[in-house]
Amino acid sequence: MSGRAGRRGIDERGICILMVDEKLEPSTAKLMLKGSADPLNSAFHLSYNTLLNQIRAEDGDPENLLRNSFFQFQADRSIPDLEEQAKVLEEERDSIVIEEEDSLENYYSLLQQYKDLKKDVRDLVFSPKYCLPFLQPGRLVSIQCTKNDESSSSFSIKDEVTWGVIINFERVKAVSEDDANKKPEDASYTVDVLTRCRVHKDELAKKTIRIFPLKEPGEPAYPASYTKRSSAIGSSRNTLKKVSEVLTRFAKEGMPLLDPEDDMKVQSSSYRKAARRIEALENLFEKHEIAKSPLVEQKLKVLHKKKELTAKIKCIKKTLRSSSVLAFKDELKARKRVLRRLGYITSDDVVELKGKVACEISSADELTLTELMFNGVLKDIKVEEMVSLLSCFVWQEKLQEAQKPRDELELLFTQLQDTARKVAKVQLECKVQIDVENFVNSFRPDVMEAVYAWARGSKFYEIMEMTPVFEGSLIRAIRRLEEVLQQLIEAAKSIGETDLEAKFEDAVNKIKRDIVFAASLYL
Repeated sequence: MSGRAGRRGIDERGICILMVDEKLEPSTAKLMLKGSADPLNSAFHLSYNTLLNQIRAEDGDPENLLRNSFFQFQADRSIPDLEEQAKVLEEERDSIVIEEEDSLENYYSLLQQYKDLKKDVRDLVFSPKYCLPFLQPGRLVSIQCTKNDESSSSFSIKDEVTWGVIINFERVKAVSEDDANKKPEDASYTVDVLTRCRVHKDELAKKTIRIFPLKEPGEPAYPASYTKRSSAIGSSRNTLKKVSEVLTRFAKEGMPLLDPEDDMKVQSSSYRKAARRIEALENLFEKHEIAKSPLVEQKLKVLHKKKELTAKIKCIKKTLRSSSVLAFKDELKARKRVLRRLGYITSDDVVELKGKVACEISSADELTLTELMFNGVLKDIKVEEMVSLLSCFVWQEKLQEAQKPRDELELLFTQLQDTARKVAKVQLECKVQIDVENFVNSFRPDVMEAVYAWARGSKFYEIMEMTPVFEGSLIRAIRRLEEVLQQLIEAAKSIGETDLEAKFEDAVNKIKRDIVFAASLYL
């Protein structure tokens, strides 16, 4: 879909061109052309820049700003519906009466522990380190059948499994240099297994493959990556027929399985500990009074549904608490604690020198950038290096094959990460919800080299050869970088730092040129 929106005062209507290159159901096409517009939801959040500017203003009132925001309006409007949903769910939950619920609850808890332990053991044993030597083509493997209802949980101790044959396995292609350098036992692999499946196509011709026991009707297929090969179907059927014959031969004594410790040499204390715990739980299940009760699986399903309803109610109540004005007040207090700890405001809410700088920065993370400025990092480096470092604040995309920055730039990026980690830890200590590592990793060095070259006067086609990014993405990043520099000029001016002000102006002059800042590409 492409087109041109109508320009106010110029066009009476906009133009939309829709090219359909695949079969569409009439209802889908109608929804695309005549469906309702996407809902407009507020993404408002309280930034430190907004808070500082409100504190600095004579008549500023952060609480009033939050109270009268569109976000709070939408939150208040949704409260009655959320309360009604919670009430309906509570009534449904309370209507569910289960006999011997306490005992059933205990059995349910043991079952969840059992499943978690089984998964831990399976993940350990199936890791390439241990199973790679045994992935020869022709080996029989036990695999789980697909449940009839994907959304429902199984409450049986025994998993429904079937058998298949390994056809091939290959290492997953590396997407980065780090992946390519991994040892064989640390890499990821795709294993092609031939087994009995049923293939279903939906209205859009999308295939879904379900794994079934060998005795049930179906066709031979590779569940992981289904590719129908008519020439191989006959031999595949014969292969599965031979597998069935092998299973029949071992029906009484059971199929011989590889022992994780004796055969696969899994010498791990965590494995032994989990295996002992699994054995203990299996003994508990045999003796548990609920296990002898009729219709135990049905009862467990009812209990599971009751727990799901309880979880939904908790989620709704959490949303109600977070959308209340009190929640905003708590966030406001937490953010003020951060500003006091870092020296941006006094205990009497008077904006300090750092705070004045942060007041001017709205296009990048104001706290991290202010800390770098006051630590002297921006003052002690060359203009080109400073511009390169500031590119980490405006670049958002994650590249798999980005050029590694040179040593001096990498050292600057390390300083940026250390400063960001310090700022994030202070926020966490002050009860602001933040993931420290995610925050640190949000600063990306992917275009540092390209921006460094641009600041040194390189041509646009030359910097495009240095990075795999799209032209538009890089142009947008450099334009945003210029915006940040303009804000830093105002910040330096507000605190009387004339040297830094001149340095930022010099940086603007170095990057604001040529096609990147052309008014239009249609020249």
